[in-house]
Parts: sequence; structure tokens; C-alpha cells
Amino acid sequence: MTDGGGRRQRAYIGSFTAAGGPGIVTAAVAAGSGALTALSRVDSVADPSYLALAPGGRTLYAVSETAEGAVAAFRVTGERPVKAGAPVPVGGDSPTHLSVHDGHVLTANYGSGSVTVVPIRADGTLAGAASGVLSHKGSGPHALRQQGPHAHQVQPDPSGRWVLGVDLGTDSVRVCTLTNGRLEVHREIALRPGSGPRHLAFHPDGTRAYVLGELTPTLTVCRWDAAAGLLEPLTVGQVLPGAPSGDAYPSGVVASPDGRFVWTATRGEDVLSTFAVEGDELRLVGTVPCGGHWPRALAEFQGFLYVANERSGEVAWFAVDPATGLPRHVGALGVPAASCVVFG
Repeated sequence: MTDGGGRRQRAYIGSFTAAGGPGIVTAAVAAGSGALTALSRVDSVADPSYLALAPGGRTLYAVSETAEGAVAAFRVTGERPVKAGAPVPVGGDSPTHLSVHDGHVLTANYGSGSVTVVPIRADGTLAGAASGVLSHKGSGPHALRQQGPHAHQVQPDPSGRWVLGVDLGTDSVRVCTLTNGRLEVHREIALRPGSGPRHLAFHPDGTRAYVLGELTPTLTVCRWDAAAGLLEPLTVGQVLPGAPSGDAYPSGVVASPDGRFVWTATRGEDVLSTFAVEGDELRLVGTVPCGGHWPRALAEFQGFLYVANERSGEVAWFAVDPATGLPRHVGALGVPAASCVVFG
């Protein structure tokens, strides 16, 4: 499978080196079958648990999910990523997510409950220091997990006007502006107390967002007003068909490119849930096993669904039924302590 310029399509897989992971794995994506074949691995950054590609796909950015917290850039024009400069400290503890927006890399720092902005130079490398760190404030009712803020995701909206920070510790989403390398809070939207929001995904039409709760297995449908920068919670539904049999910690949420389906992954129960989009409502179609244990992240690419199963150590891929949206397990690539997968 190639992009428009004839370059083979790639998958980049992050992992926890502290748990035996290989670092960043580059894999080829087979046309038609979606199968992954490992090409290389790079372990020059500790715990590159989350990855993001620059527009154009020639530079890959990785967090270093450590107490010191850093972000690193890699050139990915060949079959093996090449580090482009030294990692840049983010001034926060345990960054779990990052995104690229308006010439900057943004990191969500779970341990310190903050979001960091690092400028990108014209050549794709990172500036030597962060330009801003936005510290969240607040807490939630969960005695162990919500004693303080825990930023878990930072995501630009489809219009490119706003940046949304999802905070598990404060049960809220902060809508921010990015100006002169610094984030400023436009408004903070409260979600159900104790839900522990982890990640959100936008509907392709940009009018709705789906916020996944980690501490309670729920999915909140929100209306998104890009003109006003307003996220309005509408409905809250369960991601499982019944009460969990044990631990149930939702992790990833993805909307299909055609906007007909939403998928979530839940650790502990180790299932993928499929929802049909019916206007402002979601209908649970069904669940299937995730193809391993502890599905940490979920991604859709070219009609296939990919799951990074952290504790069983593989990235599994699934064909998607075009009528029902239900995934069917097809294969897996072994990657110890896999934590995310992105495509470019």
C-alpha cells in the first residue's frame, strides 16, 4: 500500500520500554489485507507511549512517559526512524498523549495535570524549550484517582480554532486557544462526576464529540459548536451491554471516517464495543474480544481497526463489517508492551 507519492504506507507503534517494549516499531501496511509487517525498531527514547505525525508524514513525534517528561522528534523518510535532535523536557510528569497543532507539539501530562506547548521549527525539529505550560486545577470524587488534575489527552478540534484538554482528575474538558505559543482557557466544561474522562473523538462532520470515561465505562455524546468553542454534553451511555464482570477501564475511542460508527476499547473486559451513530444518539450494536489483553489504544485505517494490546503484547487488526460496523479479528503483530499505533 502506498500514498499518493508512491511511498509505502507505514504504521508506527509506541511501547513501554520499562515493561520490555522495543520502543518505536515501524511496520509496513499490506494493501487489501491491512496486515502489518515489522521493518525496524528504535529504543533511543524511554517509554514512547504515544506518537503523532506531522502534516506530510515526514516527522514523527513521541512522548517520553517518564517522571521527567519529554517529547522527541524523529525523521521517518526511511524505513528506520532517525532522532532529529535531543528530546525536549515538557515541564510535566508522565506525558500520555500528544498532538500537532499550528506549528507546535502539545503534550498532555497525566502526572502533573498540565498541558505543554513546544514550538516546531520550519524543518520539523523541536525548539529547545517549551513555550508554555498550562496547569490544570481541581479534583473529583474518586478517592484514589481524582485527588488532583490528570490531563490525559490534548486534541485540536476539526476547525483548527481550538485545543481541547481532557482531564481525568477533574471530570472536565478545557477548551483553549493557542496564541503566541501559550494556551489560554476559553471555557471549562464539566462532565459527570467520577466518570474520569480519558479521551475524546470528533465526528467527521465536526458537530459532535464523543468523550470516553475511564473510571466509569461510559461514553458521553456532546454537541460541538466550533464558532463559539462550546462543548455541550447531551447524553451518557454505557460502553458495555451489562455490568462489568471485573475491572473495566475504557481506553480508546474512534469514529469511522464515514461517521456511521463509533468504536471503543475497554481494558479488563478486553472488548471492543461498536456503536451505530443515530443523530445525537449512539446505539450499542455489540462487543467482540479485542484479540489480546489490556487494549490501551485504538485506531482506524483504510477500513481496518487496529488495537494496541499492552499486556499481551501485540497490535491486532480487524476487518470491519460495512453493514453493522462490527470488527472481525484478522491478525496480529507481536509488539511487547504496545501502547499506541498511528499511520502515515
